[in-house]
Amino acid sequence: MKYKFIISGGGTGGHIYPAVAIANELKTRFPDAEFLFVGAKDRMEMEKVPQAGYKIKGLWISGLQRSLSLQNLAFPLKLVSSLGKSLKILKNFKPDVAIGTGGYASAPLLRMAALKGIPCLIQEQNSHAGITNKWLSSKVQKICVAYEGMEKFFPSEKVRITGNPVRQDLLDISLKREEAVAFFNLKKEKKTLLVLGGSLGARRINQLIEKSLPFFEKNNLQVIWQCGKFYEETYKNKGSQTVQIHPFLNRMDLAYAAADFIISRAGALSVSELCLVGKPVIFIPSPNVAEDHQTKNALAISEKNAALLIKESELDANFENEFSALLASEEKQKTLSENIKKLARPNATKDIVEEIEKLLEKSR
Repeated sequence: MKYKFIISGGGTGGHIYPAVAIANELKTRFPDAEFLFVGAKDRMEMEKVPQAGYKIKGLWISGLQRSLSLQNLAFPLKLVSSLGKSLKILKNFKPDVAIGTGGYASAPLLRMAALKGIPCLIQEQNSHAGITNKWLSSKVQKICVAYEGMEKFFPSEKVRITGNPVRQDLLDISLKREEAVAFFNLKKEKKTLLVLGGSLGARRINQLIEKSLPFFEKNNLQVIWQCGKFYEETYKNKGSQTVQIHPFLNRMDLAYAAADFIISRAGALSVSELCLVGKPVIFIPSPNVAEDHQTKNALAISEKNAALLIKESELDANFENEFSALLASEEKQKTLSENIKKLARPNATKDIVEEIEKLLEKSR
């Protein structure tokens, strides 16, 4: 039987990547299947999804701003327009299942799909559920989550812990150490710190790293510093024999393989990848995200003694002390590595697709 899948998720890479990963896995199981993505007209999914080889239609939708703004006045109009367009798309495409991975556009699409009796599944990446998925939870059949305790946001009988889709090239990075050392032209005898601030960059992390360069030098560390494309001009002259500066990293598998220590933001997908990688991590969550979900993601790991967490507001006071203590204790490094690896869910994409298959069987 030739199935049709409609998938919606976007606004950020954190919603788009899982949506594409799920589509790719469905494609391997159902090579004849048809796919249609639905996104928000002016967001990055309109570019990223076609790059991944899928068709996408755009809705005129955006989120409510937290402050009073003119944009909020247009919200009811956008919502009505998007609900109408979603209904039209569903009538024309006639999907067997609707899948949402969060972001504004998935709200109207999955709401109308549920109304039409189409089986629906949503995937929540964060440890604190997003507003869209909370709103949809009572209408969908299945909710795939990455963290324990999500019953506080969703009906417990619908929840299945699957984890977040992660890049499969991270499964065997321990075998890539030699290749990574050569790729980044590193000195084998030195320990390597990998700094990740996301594709655009993280201002506060960059400021911290710049200030800490003498400290890293003193501790005989070499640094792979991914500063983000927004900050390339600011920091490109800070490089040295032991400090490499990259706006972004094309070979994340090799960057992880080269690292002995990692400093990172705590976006949902980064956290899932770092569990798989299994190295000592210091999370510096962004405080400027909805419902402070990065801090909650990082807490879910650090509370299990599987990573260190330092808030931006405490960096000046605590960073050097905490990092020095980590450098000095091989036992602490080993504990963090082993504990974070226990939290990895390498089969997340397959497990999510199995839940979709169950919905197909039921609706037959």
